[in-house]
Amino acid sequence: MSDVIIPFAAIKLKCITAEVFHRELLRDQIVSPETLGNTAHQVRGYQYQIMSVKLLANTMETVDQVPYHPSERDMGAAAVEKKRKEGILGGGKARQDAQHAKGKLTARERLGLLLDKGSFREYDAFVEHACTDFNMAHNRIPGDGIVTGHGTIHGRRVFVYSQDFTVLGGSLSRTNANKILKVMDQAMLVGAPIIGLQDSGGARIQEGVDSLAGYADIFQKNVLASGVVPQISLIMGPCAGGAVYSPALTDFTFMVQDTSYMFVTGPDVVKAVTNEHVSQEVLGGARTHTTKTGVAHRSFANDIEAIQGMRDFLPYLPLSNRDTLPYQPCDDPIDRQDAALDTIIPASSNIAYDMKEVIGRIVDTHSYFEISPNFASNMLIGFARLNGESVGVVANQPLVSSGALDMDASVKAARFIRFCDAFNIPLVTLVDVPGFMPGTAQEHAGIIRHGAKLLYAYCEATVPKLTVITRKAYGGAYIVMSSKHLRGDYNVAWPSAEIAVMGAKGAVEIIFRNHPDKEAMRKEYKDKFATPLFAAKKGYLDDIIAPKETRARLIEQLELLKSKSLQNPWKKHGSIPL
Repeated sequence: MSDVIIPFAAIKLKCITAEVFHRELLRDQIVSPETLGNTAHQVRGYQYQIMSVKLLANTMETVDQVPYHPSERDMGAAAVEKKRKEGILGGGKARQDAQHAKGKLTARERLGLLLDKGSFREYDAFVEHACTDFNMAHNRIPGDGIVTGHGTIHGRRVFVYSQDFTVLGGSLSRTNANKILKVMDQAMLVGAPIIGLQDSGGARIQEGVDSLAGYADIFQKNVLASGVVPQISLIMGPCAGGAVYSPALTDFTFMVQDTSYMFVTGPDVVKAVTNEHVSQEVLGGARTHTTKTGVAHRSFANDIEAIQGMRDFLPYLPLSNRDTLPYQPCDDPIDRQDAALDTIIPASSNIAYDMKEVIGRIVDTHSYFEISPNFASNMLIGFARLNGESVGVVANQPLVSSGALDMDASVKAARFIRFCDAFNIPLVTLVDVPGFMPGTAQEHAGIIRHGAKLLYAYCEATVPKLTVITRKAYGGAYIVMSSKHLRGDYNVAWPSAEIAVMGAKGAVEIIFRNHPDKEAMRKEYKDKFATPLFAAKKGYLDDIIAPKETRARLIEQLELLKSKSLQNPWKKHGSIPL
């Protein structure tokens, strides 16, 4: 009496009738018709679960141990896992080692540090490019050199993409672009920030205009997402040619020193066209863009510090234009009064002081995060917290050019103000400004047009606007720096404030040009006009306060203004003097 083994694969359904069971046995020639006939009366009318079956003569019984043959499902799962591992490996270990040798992390390592542990959910891990030219059909890697998806930072949802330089130099393909567009669409749909980690050699030349079309679609999506969700770029390697315009369209750009650079045309092209010899770092490195051009807002020593900086920065921002202000628990007393503020302003108006110290003594302890600290340093911008809630801070810096407004300072502040207004972040403005920077260099470069951008931004903003004049507020600069005349909600001054058309010296030269005792006239002018009392009497100030009271007053007014509702007249959009 011989045993007949019926393997797992012989029965295709989880639960089958006897008739179907018989048909499967006959088709696969596991038993003869005669054998089946002898056993039919024993199986008819019953249902059998998927198991191996042993036929012993005319008896059927189940057994636990049978020979294993991989099913199609098993083989499919193995193929999926193999592809997944190929995508994770990217361009291979040798190229990943080369990335590390440059002091850079890989695309996935960066996301692992940026996002909360275990929160990353990847999109399109198996997608490959469709290019067949130039032997590209044999050069396909799952994911196609970009990692996309979503995760959380401090428990808050973000959407991310990270370019993998180990795969074809991180070059942008049509597939790459589609993956980026997908996360951008999802981010706008659910209302969450978009963070792009850039490390790319540029367009994938083998794909021709398809790659360029991909860039164009990304630029269009950047513009559509502008003011809807925060967009942040972290430049962690090369970003050249058309690739630079996506970061330029985002709200904030951070760079890594010595390993990242941005330029429209590289050193080789510059040399060929202009015969100018310049290095990548000088042409478009982190130092250049954080000190000279203002394209980048912060720079960091390495990938790890840059990613940590991003994690520190994001909690200041709402998730979208419909989100409430983020809140951080605060143990800094609301009514804290810092007596040092009462003496921080020098007795002479010609002596500078550090406005950063003023900011630090007013806002929640250690909460000031400065933006563009090394560009247009005569203007300070950044985020801080008052009673745990985010505010945007704009302030003149007397230590640099006496805090005077120039082109770069105006543009720097204007863009920041418009971001805060788009995302409903209240503005706190600290004023010590002697006026606009004089001279032919500024005039010929367009200070009128650029200064108008700052004026436009403040006029347009509908968020709560709180202004504190600490010392000088002269001429047109007084108006521009969030004055009461520009729909300021709460405008106060310290007793040290000097609010006038111009400083005493310049005014006396005009008014008392031929007077023999100009010094006496300067004193008279200062006593009458260089004081907050004159403006307060006219209703241009809401109050004159002791400096140490500033924190409590601002927090009180911010609470009051939470219910502020102000709408500009309907329009398609304004025409800012770009």
